Amino acid sequence: MKRMIILVFILGIFSMFKCQNKGVKPMKITKEKFGKTGDGTPVDLFTLVNGNGMEAKITNYGAIVISLKVKDKDGNFGDVVLGYNTLEEYIQNNPYFGAIVGRWGNRIEKGKFTLDGVEYTLAINDGENHLHGGKKGFDKVVWDAEMIEGSEPALKLSYLSKDMEEGYPGNMKVTVIYTLTNDDGLKIEYHATTDKPTVHNLTHHSYFNLAGAGVGTILDHVLWINADQTTPVVPGLIPTGEVKDLTGTPLDFRTPTPIGARIDDKDEQLALGPGYDHNWVLNDWDQTLKLAVTLHDPKTGRFMEVLTTEPGMQFYSGNFLDGTITGKDGKVYLYRSALCLEADHFPNSPNTPNFPSVVLRPGETYTQTTIYRFSVK
Repeated sequence: MKRMIILVFILGIFSMFKCQNKGVKPMKITKEKFGKTGDGTPVDLFTLVNGNGMEAKITNYGAIVISLKVKDKDGNFGDVVLGYNTLEEYIQNNPYFGAIVGRWGNRIEKGKFTLDGVEYTLAINDGENHLHGGKKGFDKVVWDAEMIEGSEPALKLSYLSKDMEEGYPGNMKVTVIYTLTNDDGLKIEYHATTDKPTVHNLTHHSYFNLAGAGVGTILDHVLWINADQTTPVVPGLIPTGEVKDLTGTPLDFRTPTPIGARIDDKDEQLALGPGYDHNWVLNDWDQTLKLAVTLHDPKTGRFMEVLTTEPGMQFYSGNFLDGTITGKDGKVYLYRSALCLEADHFPNSPNTPNFPSVVLRPGETYTQTTIYRFSVK
């Protein structure tokens, strides 16, 4: 028996050495303390690493992706999402860096909607409108966390949004599973149920810069969006309710185009942004996982694909970053130094009957899958 134990130990060491020689790193997920909220609730930080060395750091405060390290064309890892080093900074001033936003991602006009003949009033936190779940949305709460063992490192986060929280009806149970896939994707799976009819629109809000967080602007990133139409907006970025063709507009990204090529064109929709902050109506939506967006940084070679089951993509070009935020490692986040690609339903859908339904009823389960997948080109 003793010889057997020694033999197994030697084989294990040999196997690990062999993997290291091939450049394959062991997959893992670890946990450490990240601090406490103002009311003393402890918060943790989880580090996920896949077999290729891709790394994500995620906290259960706001379900925030704090860092995401991926390879460039030379094999060097770089952090491609904006954020902070400490929990205190996220609590004090976070423009939704890396968070899961809900119960409603994006805007609801004047913070009101009617469901089954009952009018509901939500928190107003964006001019006269409701934005990203209100004053204390899902980005500002502590989620329950569970590390998942398996062939790919994963983290399951759960939260109970109580009846009338921020004005929304129903106790809504939400789970989000982050997985680092073997093909270098950050996969996000959402599930939600409710005990009363409600509306919902969950999304992920990382600010991406494929050159590296805090490195220049994203204006030379080349963007492709699989959409023929958009939902034009009025001041306040509330959709008119129309669905319009993109042909001949600076919002047409059906051909891969540098983001800065037309961002300052004289265009009514861009003026309202100012810049890109619009919803694209994704082609051939049928609730199955499809490629929606590609993004390429020519300098580093990093290439990102966004796949989703959602009908819309909100592309935001970092128009409100203004150099007043100092993030990780002392980097200052300048104007248009990052972008968001938020897979979700359309803004103000509860007040726009011709948009895809956002109603969730008892007995139903909402699901969504979105993947941010990385490679080099």
